[in-house]
Amino acid sequence: MQSPVLVGVDGSEASLTALDWAVAEAERHGSALRIVHASLWERYEGAVAAGTTERPEGQVIAENVLAAAEERARRLAPLLQVTGDVLAEDAISALLREGQHALVLVVGSRGRGGFADLLLGSVGLVVASRAQGPVVVVRGEEHALEAHHRRVLLGVGDHDVDSEAVRYAFQEAAVRGAELDAVRIWRGPAFDPVDHPLLTGESRVHFEERALEELDKALEATVGAYPQVSLRRSTVEGSARKMLADRSAAADLLVLGARRTGRPVGLELGRVAHRALHHAHCPVAVVPQHHPAPTEPSESSESSESSDPSESSEGER
Repeated sequence: MQSPVLVGVDGSEASLTALDWAVAEAERHGSALRIVHASLWERYEGAVAAGTTERPEGQVIAENVLAAAEERARRLAPLLQVTGDVLAEDAISALLREGQHALVLVVGSRGRGGFADLLLGSVGLVVASRAQGPVVVVRGEEHALEAHHRRVLLGVGDHDVDSEAVRYAFQEAAVRGAELDAVRIWRGPAFDPVDHPLLTGESRVHFEERALEELDKALEATVGAYPQVSLRRSTVEGSARKMLADRSAAADLLVLGARRTGRPVGLELGRVAHRALHHAHCPVAVVPQHHPAPTEPSESSESSESSDPSESSEGER
């Protein structure tokens, strides 16, 4: 049986948006939907004493949050198999554990406990940094949330040859009947050689050609398995962080790989994914790629800390 789409809810508007997106995703994949709400009410109110008929307020709130989410999901998709649980633990621990058995883990961009000036809640950031499977942080504009663009955007990074992120992007494009826009972003040297006039501009051509070769290499092992997917290949010069965030305005989903190096939260994601989670115009899928961490981190090894879709010379890791 196929693994379910898992979504975490807390009653916030952002989590309900994530729930709606998860319902549509489960329908696309023909999967069940599992809804979880993490609550530590027993820690603060104590377990219910034997013979007591009145339920603690924390328990009532937790059960109501879950029940409302289940009702909303069934109303949106009456034929969808929906299950749900209230889990007696913190949200991050619950989602990371439950996510190990999920097709994809879906979270909102903000939670009930988020500060007004934060663009991404701490739960979403930590889960995206540590989960062992794909995580989608649901954010962005209505047109993207409702999948009207019919385009999946894939940022191809240094470690994306036949990667989990590439396969995930192709699969998403296939189930959506969408175009896959695979982008490799590069940056040439700040200055062309001045002592060889005939070489002026040649270095940029070299970087662009290398970016196209790396893009083709990243896709070649997967493209044959998805002949139905319309593939657009692009190489773009510029800032990976800015270019992908801007380009996401025409996409329904942005897919990025993240290396699991054991580094602190945020550094595991890399700067490109970190910015996308805060500024993308559409939902962002972070797909883990497991590689051992470098033994001696240095400025020169910074480019291998994530699969950010840009050249190592870009300095944007």
